[in-house]
Amino acid sequence: MTEKRPDPNGRVLVVAGSDSGGGAGIQADIKAIMATGGYAMTAITAITVQDTTGVHDVHPVPLNTVRGQMAVCLNDIGADAIKTGMLGTADLVELVAETLDERAPDVPRIVDPVMVATSGDRLIDERAVEALMSVLMPGTALLTPNAPEAEVLSGKSVDGVNGQRRAAEALLNRGAKGVLVKGGHIPGRVITDVLQTEHGEWLLESERIVTTSTHGTGCTLASAIASLIAQGQPIDAAVETARDYLHGAIQHAKGFGSGHGPVDHGWTLQTDVER
Repeated sequence: MTEKRPDPNGRVLVVAGSDSGGGAGIQADIKAIMATGGYAMTAITAITVQDTTGVHDVHPVPLNTVRGQMAVCLNDIGADAIKTGMLGTADLVELVAETLDERAPDVPRIVDPVMVATSGDRLIDERAVEALMSVLMPGTALLTPNAPEAEVLSGKSVDGVNGQRRAAEALLNRGAKGVLVKGGHIPGRVITDVLQTEHGEWLLESERIVTTSTHGTGCTLASAIASLIAQGQPIDAAVETARDYLHGAIQHAKGFGSGHGPVDHGWTLQTDVER
Protein backbone atom coordinates (compact mmCIF):
# COMPACT_ATOMS: atom_id res chain seq x y z
CA MET A 1 0.00 0.00 0.00
CA THR A 2 1.11 3.58 -0.60
CA GLU A 3 2.60 5.27 2.44
CA LYS A 4 0.22 7.85 3.87
CA ARG A 5 1.61 11.19 5.01
CA PRO A 6 -0.22 13.90 6.91
CA ASP A 7 0.33 16.71 4.42
CA PRO A 8 0.35 16.80 0.59
CA ASN A 9 3.89 16.67 -0.75
CA GLY A 10 3.25 17.36 -4.43
CA ARG A 11 4.16 13.84 -5.59
CA VAL A 12 2.53 12.88 -8.89
CA LEU A 13 2.77 9.49 -10.55
CA VAL A 14 2.08 9.82 -14.27
CA VAL A 15 1.03 6.75 -16.24
CA ALA A 16 1.24 7.67 -19.92
CA GLY A 17 3.07 7.33 -23.22
CA SER A 18 6.32 8.97 -24.30
CA ASP A 19 6.46 11.63 -27.03
CA SER A 20 9.87 11.77 -28.69
CA GLY A 21 9.14 15.34 -29.82
CA GLY A 22 8.80 16.47 -26.22
CA GLY A 23 5.58 18.41 -26.63
CA ALA A 24 3.06 15.93 -25.25
CA GLY A 25 2.94 12.71 -23.25
CA ILE A 26 5.35 11.94 -20.42
CA GLN A 27 7.73 14.71 -21.47
CA ALA A 28 5.01 17.38 -21.25
CA ASP A 29 3.75 15.87 -17.99
CA ILE A 30 7.15 16.11 -16.28
CA LYS A 31 7.71 19.68 -17.46
CA ALA A 32 4.25 20.87 -16.39
CA ILE A 33 4.46 19.22 -12.98
CA MET A 34 7.90 20.70 -12.31
CA ALA A 35 6.86 24.16 -13.51
CA THR A 36 3.88 24.17 -11.14
CA GLY A 37 5.87 23.06 -8.11
CA GLY A 38 5.26 19.32 -8.00
CA TYR A 39 7.44 16.21 -8.19
CA ALA A 40 6.92 13.86 -11.16
CA MET A 41 7.36 10.09 -11.31
CA THR A 42 6.53 8.08 -14.41
CA ALA A 43 5.22 4.74 -15.59
CA ILE A 44 5.69 4.76 -19.36
CA THR A 45 3.01 2.84 -21.26
CA ALA A 46 4.27 3.24 -24.83
CA ILE A 47 7.15 4.66 -26.84
CA THR A 48 5.92 6.77 -29.74
CA VAL A 49 7.90 7.88 -32.76
CA GLN A 50 6.42 11.35 -32.85
CA ASP A 51 7.12 14.93 -33.87
CA THR A 52 5.00 18.02 -34.49
CA THR A 53 3.62 16.59 -37.73
CA GLY A 54 2.23 13.34 -36.35
CA VAL A 55 2.66 9.95 -34.71
CA HIS A 56 4.79 7.80 -37.00
CA ASP A 57 4.97 4.61 -34.92
CA VAL A 58 3.90 3.27 -31.51
CA HIS A 59 5.68 0.59 -29.47
CA PRO A 60 3.71 -0.58 -26.40
CA VAL A 61 5.63 -1.24 -23.20
CA PRO A 62 5.03 -4.77 -21.77
CA LEU A 63 2.22 -4.81 -19.22
CA ASN A 64 4.40 -6.27 -16.46
CA THR A 65 6.87 -3.44 -16.99
CA VAL A 66 4.12 -0.85 -16.65
CA ARG A 67 2.91 -2.51 -13.47
CA GLY A 68 6.48 -2.69 -12.14
CA GLN A 69 7.12 1.01 -12.73
CA MET A 70 3.93 1.91 -10.88
CA ALA A 71 4.59 -0.50 -8.01
CA VAL A 72 8.13 0.59 -7.19
CA CYS A 73 7.26 4.29 -7.29
CA LEU A 74 4.21 3.85 -5.07
CA ASN A 75 6.00 1.53 -2.64
CA ASP A 76 9.09 3.70 -2.22
CA ILE A 77 8.15 7.35 -2.82
CA GLY A 78 4.37 7.30 -2.63
CA ALA A 79 2.01 9.67 -4.42
CA ASP A 80 -0.33 12.54 -3.63
CA ALA A 81 -2.02 12.35 -7.05
CA ILE A 82 -2.11 9.99 -10.02
CA LYS A 83 -2.35 11.28 -13.58
CA THR A 84 -3.12 8.96 -16.49
CA GLY A 85 -2.70 9.75 -20.16
CA MET A 86 -2.24 7.46 -23.15
CA LEU A 87 -3.64 4.00 -22.31
CA GLY A 88 -3.98 2.37 -25.71
CA THR A 89 -5.55 -1.03 -24.99
CA ALA A 90 -8.22 -2.51 -22.74
CA ASP A 91 -5.67 -4.82 -21.11
CA LEU A 92 -3.54 -1.82 -20.18
CA VAL A 93 -6.48 0.17 -18.80
CA GLU A 94 -7.54 -2.80 -16.69
CA LEU A 95 -4.00 -3.35 -15.40
CA VAL A 96 -3.60 0.31 -14.44
CA ALA A 97 -6.97 0.39 -12.68
CA GLU A 98 -6.20 -2.85 -10.83
CA THR A 99 -2.76 -1.65 -9.72
CA LEU A 100 -4.13 1.66 -8.46
CA ASP A 101 -6.98 -0.06 -6.62
CA GLU A 102 -4.44 -2.32 -4.90
CA ARG A 103 -1.66 0.15 -4.14
CA ALA A 104 -3.16 3.65 -4.15
CA PRO A 105 -6.91 3.36 -3.52
CA ASP A 106 -7.20 6.70 -1.70
CA VAL A 107 -4.93 8.76 -3.96
CA PRO A 108 -6.92 11.15 -6.21
CA ARG A 109 -6.81 10.24 -9.90
CA ILE A 110 -6.78 12.78 -12.72
CA VAL A 111 -7.68 10.90 -15.89
CA ASP A 112 -6.96 12.50 -19.26
CA PRO A 113 -8.79 10.19 -21.70
CA VAL A 114 -6.28 10.59 -24.53
CA MET A 115 -7.90 9.24 -27.69
CA VAL A 116 -6.51 11.22 -30.62
CA ALA A 117 -3.28 13.21 -30.95
CA THR A 118 -3.38 16.87 -32.01
CA SER A 119 -2.22 15.68 -35.44
CA GLY A 120 -5.35 13.52 -35.75
CA ASP A 121 -3.67 10.15 -35.12
CA ARG A 122 -5.79 7.76 -33.06
CA LEU A 123 -4.06 6.57 -29.88
CA ILE A 124 -6.61 4.22 -28.27
CA ASP A 125 -8.82 1.35 -29.49
CA GLU A 126 -12.55 0.92 -28.93
CA ARG A 127 -12.20 -1.76 -26.26
CA ALA A 128 -9.88 0.51 -24.32
CA VAL A 129 -12.54 3.25 -24.32
CA GLU A 130 -15.06 0.78 -22.89
CA ALA A 131 -12.58 -0.35 -20.24
CA LEU A 132 -11.77 3.23 -19.30
CA MET A 133 -15.45 3.92 -18.71
CA SER A 134 -16.09 0.75 -16.73
CA VAL A 135 -13.00 0.35 -14.53
CA LEU A 136 -11.01 3.61 -14.48
CA MET A 137 -13.65 6.35 -14.58
CA PRO A 138 -15.62 5.32 -11.46
CA GLY A 139 -14.22 7.17 -8.44
CA THR A 140 -11.91 9.34 -10.55
CA ALA A 141 -11.32 12.71 -8.88
CA LEU A 142 -11.25 14.51 -12.22
CA LEU A 143 -11.82 13.45 -15.83
CA THR A 144 -10.52 15.95 -18.42
CA PRO A 145 -11.99 15.21 -21.88
CA ASN A 146 -11.98 17.66 -24.76
CA ALA A 147 -15.24 18.08 -26.67
CA PRO A 148 -14.77 15.13 -29.10
CA GLU A 149 -13.67 12.84 -26.25
CA ALA A 150 -16.62 13.95 -24.13
CA GLU A 151 -18.99 13.06 -26.98
CA VAL A 152 -17.55 9.54 -27.22
CA LEU A 153 -17.60 8.96 -23.46
CA SER A 154 -21.01 10.49 -22.71
CA GLY A 155 -22.95 9.83 -25.89
CA LYS A 156 -24.01 13.49 -25.86
CA SER A 157 -23.49 16.06 -28.62
CA VAL A 158 -20.90 18.62 -27.49
CA ASP A 159 -21.03 21.69 -29.72
CA GLY A 160 -21.36 24.41 -27.12
CA VAL A 161 -21.64 25.14 -23.42
CA ASN A 162 -25.00 23.42 -23.03
CA GLY A 163 -23.59 20.29 -24.63
CA GLN A 164 -20.53 20.47 -22.40
CA ARG A 165 -22.78 20.70 -19.35
CA ARG A 166 -24.90 17.74 -20.44
CA ALA A 167 -21.81 15.64 -21.12
CA ALA A 168 -20.30 16.52 -17.74
CA GLU A 169 -23.53 15.57 -15.98
CA ALA A 170 -23.66 12.24 -17.81
CA LEU A 171 -20.06 11.42 -16.88
CA LEU A 172 -20.68 12.32 -13.24
CA ASN A 173 -23.64 9.94 -13.33
CA ARG A 174 -21.30 7.23 -14.64
CA GLY A 175 -19.07 7.46 -11.60
CA ALA A 176 -16.56 10.30 -12.01
CA LYS A 177 -16.38 12.66 -9.02
CA GLY A 178 -15.35 15.60 -11.18
CA VAL A 179 -15.40 16.35 -14.91
CA LEU A 180 -13.73 19.14 -16.87
CA VAL A 181 -15.15 19.29 -20.41
CA LYS A 182 -12.73 21.48 -22.35
CA GLY A 183 -13.96 23.79 -25.07
CA GLY A 184 -10.89 24.33 -27.22
CA HIS A 185 -12.31 22.29 -30.12
CA ILE A 186 -15.51 24.38 -30.18
CA PRO A 187 -15.23 27.40 -32.53
CA GLY A 188 -15.39 30.88 -31.08
CA ARG A 189 -13.32 33.84 -29.91
CA VAL A 190 -13.66 32.77 -26.28
CA ILE A 191 -12.86 29.26 -25.02
CA THR A 192 -15.18 28.04 -22.27
CA ASP A 193 -14.34 25.02 -20.13
CA VAL A 194 -17.08 23.48 -17.99
CA LEU A 195 -16.09 22.03 -14.62
CA GLN A 196 -18.61 20.00 -12.68
CA THR A 197 -18.04 18.17 -9.41
CA GLU A 198 -20.20 16.71 -6.68
CA HIS A 199 -20.14 20.17 -5.12
CA GLY A 200 -21.01 22.52 -7.97
CA GLU A 201 -20.35 23.86 -11.45
CA TRP A 202 -17.88 26.42 -12.78
CA LEU A 203 -17.68 28.02 -16.24
CA LEU A 204 -14.11 29.09 -16.98
CA GLU A 205 -13.41 31.42 -19.91
CA SER A 206 -10.29 32.63 -21.68
CA GLU A 207 -9.53 34.43 -24.92
CA ARG A 208 -8.57 32.06 -27.72
CA ILE A 209 -4.96 32.43 -28.85
CA VAL A 210 -4.66 31.99 -32.61
CA THR A 211 -1.63 29.72 -33.00
CA THR A 212 -0.48 26.36 -34.34
CA SER A 213 1.47 25.71 -31.13
CA THR A 214 -1.14 23.53 -29.44
CA HIS A 215 0.59 20.14 -29.33
CA GLY A 216 0.24 18.55 -25.89
CA THR A 217 -2.14 21.11 -24.40
CA GLY A 218 -4.38 18.40 -22.95
CA CYS A 219 -1.49 16.54 -21.33
CA THR A 220 -0.07 19.79 -20.00
CA LEU A 221 -3.33 20.98 -18.46
CA ALA A 222 -4.16 17.65 -16.80
CA SER A 223 -0.66 17.31 -15.35
CA ALA A 224 -0.65 20.87 -14.01
CA ILE A 225 -4.00 20.18 -12.35
CA ALA A 226 -2.65 16.94 -10.87
CA SER A 227 0.42 18.76 -9.56
CA LEU A 228 -1.66 21.40 -7.82
CA ILE A 229 -4.07 18.86 -6.35
CA ALA A 230 -1.04 16.91 -5.11
CA GLN A 231 0.05 20.08 -3.30
CA GLY A 232 -3.30 20.37 -1.53
CA GLN A 233 -5.34 22.68 -3.74
CA PRO A 234 -9.07 21.92 -4.14
CA ILE A 235 -10.15 20.89 -7.64
CA ASP A 236 -11.76 24.18 -8.64
CA ALA A 237 -8.72 26.24 -7.61
CA ALA A 238 -6.32 23.75 -9.21
CA VAL A 239 -8.21 23.87 -12.51
CA GLU A 240 -8.27 27.67 -12.58
CA THR A 241 -4.57 27.99 -11.77
CA ALA A 242 -3.61 25.29 -14.28
CA ARG A 243 -5.63 27.00 -17.01
CA ASP A 244 -3.75 30.24 -16.36
CA TYR A 245 -0.45 28.35 -16.53
CA LEU A 246 -1.42 26.72 -19.86
CA HIS A 247 -2.62 30.04 -21.29
CA GLY A 248 0.80 31.53 -20.58
CA ALA A 249 2.56 28.48 -22.01
CA ILE A 250 0.65 28.89 -25.29
CA GLN A 251 1.37 32.62 -25.38
CA HIS A 252 5.11 32.02 -24.91
CA ALA A 253 5.38 29.14 -27.42
CA LYS A 254 8.45 29.46 -29.64
CA GLY A 255 6.96 28.02 -32.82
CA PHE A 256 9.12 24.89 -32.98
CA GLY A 257 8.50 22.33 -35.73
CA SER A 258 6.65 22.38 -39.02
CA GLY A 259 3.34 21.04 -37.67
CA HIS A 260 1.49 21.61 -34.41
CA GLY A 261 4.28 22.94 -32.23
CA PRO A 262 4.73 22.53 -28.46
CA VAL A 263 3.84 25.10 -25.84
CA ASP A 264 6.51 26.65 -23.62
CA HIS A 265 6.19 24.58 -20.45
CA GLY A 266 8.94 26.50 -18.68
CA TRP A 267 7.63 30.01 -19.18
CA THR A 268 6.95 30.56 -15.48
CA LEU A 269 10.50 29.61 -14.58
CA GLN A 270 11.94 31.98 -17.16
CA THR A 271 9.70 34.79 -15.90
CA ASP A 272 10.91 34.19 -12.34
CA VAL A 273 14.55 34.40 -13.49
CA GLU A 274 13.88 37.63 -15.36
CA ARG A 275 12.43 39.16 -12.19
